[in-house]
Amino acid sequence: MHSDHPMRAENTSPTTPRRALPAAAAAAATGAALACGAAWFFAWVDRHDERACATTDGLCWTWWDWASVPLTLTAALIALMAAYKRLDITPRLAVALPTVLLAPLPLTAAAAVADRWGAALAGAAWAGALALAAWDRHRIPALAAAAALLLASLVTLYR
Repeated sequence: MHSDHPMRAENTSPTTPRRALPAAAAAAATGAALACGAAWFFAWVDRHDERACATTDGLCWTWWDWASVPLTLTAALIALMAAYKRLDITPRLAVALPTVLLAPLPLTAAAAVADRWGAALAGAAWAGALALAAWDRHRIPALAAAAALLLASLVTLYR
């Protein structure tokens, strides 16, 4: 349901509480799946590089080294945009872009502490919190949770 008021966000309606939490949970599941997929892909790239560079004594880069990050970010952005469209999370670009661009920090920190499952949990928490921030009623607690996760990630990575 869209509001006629020009200053009111689209995701404000009487059914918002019932719709926001399931949508955020589905976004969290999408974030967890994307985190698992990214962890698997980067592990595959590492194994490929070890085989391709096994006979090289100096520096060795493969095409996958250069393409892995842009491919992962592009695939994650497309997947989130499709999921958010299906879940009616708007504005999609305002939610999906920071989710994808800042996700490497919590995912890397979680993977350093708890391997792939930690990255999956961090991906779920990160995507779920930012998706929940699309609704006015949940914006402040959701952004606070995302900020706390980001701060904990920075402390973990740079202590």
